[in-house]
Amino acid sequence: MLYNVPYKTKQFFFVLIKLSIVVGAFYFIYTKLAENENLQFNEFLAFLKENDTFSAKNISFLLILSVFNWFFEIVKWQYLVKTVKKISFRDALEQSLGGLTASLITPNRIGDYGAKAAYFAKQFRKRIVLLNLLGNMAQMTITTIFGVVGLIIFANRYQIEVDYYRVARFGVILLLISLFAVFGIKHKRFSIKGYSIERILEYIKNIAFKVHVTNLFFALIRYSIFSFQFYYLLTIFGVEVDYTKAMVLITSMYFLASIVPSISIFDVVIKGSVAVFLFVYVQVNELTILSIITLMWLLNFAIPSLFGSYFVLNFKLPKIEE
Repeated sequence: MLYNVPYKTKQFFFVLIKLSIVVGAFYFIYTKLAENENLQFNEFLAFLKENDTFSAKNISFLLILSVFNWFFEIVKWQYLVKTVKKISFRDALEQSLGGLTASLITPNRIGDYGAKAAYFAKQFRKRIVLLNLLGNMAQMTITTIFGVVGLIIFANRYQIEVDYYRVARFGVILLLISLFAVFGIKHKRFSIKGYSIERILEYIKNIAFKVHVTNLFFALIRYSIFSFQFYYLLTIFGVEVDYTKAMVLITSMYFLASIVPSISIFDVVIKGSVAVFLFVYVQVNELTILSIITLMWLLNFAIPSLFGSYFVLNFKLPKIEE
């Protein structure tokens, strides 16, 4: 506890924490680009120039798609928070991008929860964490629905050999985990941030149905935008594949990558490995796929997190009376 620590010392540690987050984010972005074993940065740049990726038209359209992607994420967050406290679009922008920066080097973007909650007075923080969870669950739900459909079509279309023994074993393990989870919920033995699982489910249940539907709608729009952005990059690099066939692979890739626990900075590596495996079935070479994955990561995570670093550095703790 820091109750007896002088005010100036507290401020020093507070500034140090903010600087550490920003420096850490910059360092990991640099490391990912400069020391990527799967894709050398010079090779990546040469490949982009070769395919005229840096034309004004392509850059503008890709940036517009990224802006819309984050616009709907910010609007979704503003809409969810409205159930607790009204905030402006500017506040939602600051919280979303600041949270992204803080989450970049944490497992499964867990830092996003603490960062967003820190923008609110203590009495709101538990509910803010739950709302953030609800927003992420909506995005995962859309990813899972489209991903499972895409994966089934992919397996049937390309005659993928499935190890049914492993699938059955995974299913049994998943069933056992689910049973233990249900048992724990009924006996109130588990809690998150001071809330029992039962209270969390009750809180989510009490949120208006319209909020849940709108939450899923925004998640669907975002999913449509960044999946189309991936397809557009395929066309830039001269990959001749129709939209429907490409979406089968793209939805499968996002689903498979999303179920693997990871630190956000390594998200590009995981998606790259999965994408290389999937797109080999439509004769897309590894360099093309890794370049697209890297560009997607830069456009939708790295660049927005650099803007978010400004908000992190200018962050101030909320007033108690807020």
